[in-house]
Amino acid sequence: MIDFSIEPEFQARLDWMDTFVREECETMDLLFPEQGAQFDPGYKAARRHLKPLQDEVKKQGLWACHLGPHLGGPGYGQVKLALMNEIIGRSNWAPVVFGTAAPDTGNAEILALFGTPEQKEKYLGPLMAGEIVSCFSMTEPQGGADPDVFTCKATREGDEWVIEGEKWFSSNARFASFLLVIAVTDPDAPLTERMSMFVVPADTPGIEILRNVAIVGDTDPDNGHHAHIRYNKVRVPLDHMLGNPGEGFKVAQARLGGGRIHHAMRTVGMCNRALDMMLERAVSRQTKGKMLGEHQLVQAKIADSIIELEQFRLLVLKTAWMIDEIEAGRMKHGAARKHIGMCKVAMASVYANVVGRALEVHGSLGISLDMPLAKWYAGNMALAFADGPTDAHRSQLARAYLKRAKPADGMFPSEHIPTRTAKALERYPDAREA
Repeated sequence: MIDFSIEPEFQARLDWMDTFVREECETMDLLFPEQGAQFDPGYKAARRHLKPLQDEVKKQGLWACHLGPHLGGPGYGQVKLALMNEIIGRSNWAPVVFGTAAPDTGNAEILALFGTPEQKEKYLGPLMAGEIVSCFSMTEPQGGADPDVFTCKATREGDEWVIEGEKWFSSNARFASFLLVIAVTDPDAPLTERMSMFVVPADTPGIEILRNVAIVGDTDPDNGHHAHIRYNKVRVPLDHMLGNPGEGFKVAQARLGGGRIHHAMRTVGMCNRALDMMLERAVSRQTKGKMLGEHQLVQAKIADSIIELEQFRLLVLKTAWMIDEIEAGRMKHGAARKHIGMCKVAMASVYANVVGRALEVHGSLGISLDMPLAKWYAGNMALAFADGPTDAHRSQLARAYLKRAKPADGMFPSEHIPTRTAKALERYPDAREA
């Protein structure tokens, strides 16, 4: 039986989080609204305000809760993490305040699983403490996230690996203390065995940031935080490979599943906030002699948003529950894969629909920067690309279900009524007699 219930003690923690995020994290959004500001260790004013908030979260035992007990975390299951991320999703700063910001969360898991003791001491500890940030450097300018066309390579020379090539949209590279880089180590191997992953210290000679690409919300088009990087014969020791040669895919997958669920539930949190704005506006503004909320078209926007958001929320919670069941050994490994893909595909459309309707109900105020809705709506497409392109997940999901489908036996579909009726009459020839 599917069960999303939680104990009263944990609900009390969620209630504390909800108040804290609304009062403190959303205030951080207002005080330090610059795109990427939450990842900049050099932003002294923001860091001075951030530190006491992080300390309070740690005091409450809610810091980096995505981590298992072996990494110093509480070992919460995915259902509890989903409920926490629903609250965290209300604020851009909240993930940093709670020690759950991407890509640092996934990178910490990779280092914990595959890093050497020295790497864990140098990077994992400070990363988990929120003292440094990291970068995941995978996509490439000529092929995006398609690994079949990756050209950035790593060649072994003596006791070193030499990395050469370019990477695109390596988020937070300008602030990172280290980068996790995927590079081709055997171009002739099958696709899933072609690449390896390396931990590369940010001060290694040969790392050239060609440009920091800006996205919607950045104030300077040439000073964003998504780097176009050239690795110009970057040399790292042999032990800086994470996992074995050719295991780059395997290592990368260790960080993606839970992250996709967390992103999805944070989307629910932000959409909840947009829905609240829509409802407030509907009972605050009059037109044509009555409140906005009394107009049927506005009522339709509200109702559709409530329904879509509830459907999506339940999908994410079911997926989180399935992951917990897998971890407990009650479901087979991989059982949640299709549902994780469903969450990824649905996330961007639900976000666009709910935020878009909220923007429409606010009229010209909605498209102004006096409200957060325009910025949120413009940033929607980022959700379609984060953690892999949505179209790739849509195609993968369809192929998985097509494998289960069987062709019709004859000329007509299996649900063809005349054919089925004839078969029914063969079984019960006297059924229609008076």
